[in-house]
Amino acid sequence: VQLQAFGGGWVQPGESQTLSCAASGFTLKRTAIGWFREAPGKEREAVACLSTNNDITYLPDFVKYRSAISRDKNQNTINLQMNNLRPEDTGVYYCATDLGQASGYAQCHSRPTEWGMGTQVTVSS
Repeated sequence: VQLQAFGGGWVQPGESQTLSCAASGFTLKRTAIGWFREAPGKEREAVACLSTNNDITYLPDFVKYRSAISRDKNQNTINLQMNNLRPEDTGVYYCATDLGQASGYAQCHSRPTEWGMGTQVTVSS
């Protein structure tokens, strides 16, 4: 079981960026997947989670209207598109899961057991 987040980098405020989470060893559509981030000096927090039935949970609220999480079945990836990025969005972004967990809501409100290597997102001018 392996997860890998990629697609991070440096962007200017107001720009968009899409992160992807690739899985190996299991099929992403059979488990809820969460995106989490760790900002400098802050605790890791949930950003968005996708249930197996494609229900979406966004946390915190200010992320909800600037992000979109989706599943690419063909590529076995989960994508997180972030728009109108702000400096406070800077951090390391991780994808994670509890294998067999179907609920994205539960995934966002717990600490998953399977984590991928994170990808750094830096938002600055």
